[in-house]
Amino acid sequence: MSRLHSSRLCLPVFLLVGTIVALAATPVSASERLEILGDDPNLKHLGSEIERLAEASLGTVGVAAIHLESGRGVLLNGNERFPMASTYKVPIAVEILAQVDEGQRSLDDLITIQTSDHVVTYGALSDFFDTPGSRLTIQNVLGLMLRISDNIATDLLFREAGGAEAITARMRASGAEGIRVDRTTRALIASFLGRDDATAVRPMPPAEYNRLILEGNSSQLDEARLAELNEAFNSDPRDTATPQAMAALLRKIWKREILSEESSALLIDIMARCETGENRIPGALPPNTPVAHKTGTIGESTNDVGVITLPGDAGHVISVVFVKESKLPSSEAMEPVIAEIARASHDYFVFNRD
Repeated sequence: MSRLHSSRLCLPVFLLVGTIVALAATPVSASERLEILGDDPNLKHLGSEIERLAEASLGTVGVAAIHLESGRGVLLNGNERFPMASTYKVPIAVEILAQVDEGQRSLDDLITIQTSDHVVTYGALSDFFDTPGSRLTIQNVLGLMLRISDNIATDLLFREAGGAEAITARMRASGAEGIRVDRTTRALIASFLGRDDATAVRPMPPAEYNRLILEGNSSQLDEARLAELNEAFNSDPRDTATPQAMAALLRKIWKREILSEESSALLIDIMARCETGENRIPGALPPNTPVAHKTGTIGESTNDVGVITLPGDAGHVISVVFVKESKLPSSEAMEPVIAEIARASHDYFVFNRD
């Protein structure tokens, strides 16, 4: 079976979406891909372990493992661009909540779901709100986007937020300029399947998009064509982020530097109830370890980004793990790589608190 399938973004049933920059970054001699943040000489051991674990991906791995309170940490391929897949829903959420903080809109504002919004996808909106004219509050839609990675919810909020320009501009202004959001999930998935004519401004009609999805999940998409699509997608700079930039955004969320206290708390609470990716960042952590995170999957990319709460007074660890160009047979096969890197980061900062 061709590996196009995704647990959520991205492809429906589918297919397979002070800043850290200010910290001193010292290259580790063992690898040009690895950087140490801060003055903890023992972090080179964590870096070496993360590199070793990343080899199991059979692809390229980007990591930011950073102690939130002290700024100490490790970057692997920290300035390389990776497809965000559904982790790009965090920047979309930040833009919507920033507009709430600025008084431009309210969490109680209603969004009307039009017939043209309904396409084949995983999610509650396609399954339960398929009557034209259904209305949900922004807060309801935000929860669906982040908790179950609903793609229709994402595209509704992308539109409400003002589109790619507004979202990416917010990232630049916040010091996370390594993050760019360009397309709706519908346009992104269509592009992955070779249809770059579908854009946020000119969305592919639902019936045509649905046929494209069904064809993408059928035997008509042979391995040679899938390899061609993956190669084009992996080199596309749109809807990508660097691990360092995503870590900077997460840090600002947790430090209440980009959103109000109320909006920050809401976003963190929703991410703490994420229902996807239980085998990714949380997968190898001790039972009941609090994790607020967002996953993403498309093609040869499998991601998870979030913050792990350490026990006692040990603080928090920002954990960003992007995997791209993986030759493993499925996203599920990539998940242990993410889980083990998150566990190594967790354990290091539990036992090395200074």
